[in-house]
Amino acid sequence: MSLTPLLDTLFPQGHRVQVAGQVITGEATTAEGAVAVLGTTDAAAIDHRMALALAGFVLDTVERYPGRPLVFLVDTSGQALSRSQELLCLNGSLAHLAQCVDLARRQGHRSLSLVTANAVSGGFLSFGLMADRAYALAEAQVRVMDLRAMARVTKIDHERLLRLAEVSPIFAPGAESYRRMGAIEAIWAEPDAGLLSAALAEADASDRRMAEGRSRGGRQLAEVVAHTVEMAVAA
Repeated sequence: MSLTPLLDTLFPQGHRVQVAGQVITGEATTAEGAVAVLGTTDAAAIDHRMALALAGFVLDTVERYPGRPLVFLVDTSGQALSRSQELLCLNGSLAHLAQCVDLARRQGHRSLSLVTANAVSGGFLSFGLMADRAYALAEAQVRVMDLRAMARVTKIDHERLLRLAEVSPIFAPGAESYRRMGAIEAIWAEPDAGLLSAALAEADASDRRMAEGRSRGGRQLAEVVAHTVEMAVAA
């Protein structure tokens, strides 16, 4: 679904959204009231400029509209891969974006993200997964790394990774694998204003992803290990 019909479906009460260089910013009206809308479209490879534009919009929302919920629309092929972007410290720009989302959370802004098409690597991690709750459309493609690329990095045979992906969602791409791991709260069959409003109503700063991953059989040890570390630090 292209962006305009998607926005019309999610925000039938009205929206004022602009797109500049694949970056989405604006506002919309929902059953929960006004929300800030931001994200990326057309499988954007998020570069330094895009990351700073999104971060700036988050900070502007925090300053001008205290408590206004944030709705992230995610369609990204990952971070931009080029020497020039590395020299501009793209990793720092993505970290800055993540910190801005965290600041908004600590200032009382509820947030949710919706993967509308693609969610890959650092482009997803830096803002989509930083939201209080993440959702995905059924046809969305979600992954951190292609298995062939993973094989090159880990030096594990591609065939073995394919076998591991059959039994463990940690290795398997796809929205369902991320739902099983607790990273994605739920998968929507199609865009739905009612589902969006309900998700906004229940969004809060509590992080239940590790618990959900354990209960869904996707991440059996993450919660246990994190608790063990917390206890050790407290001691």
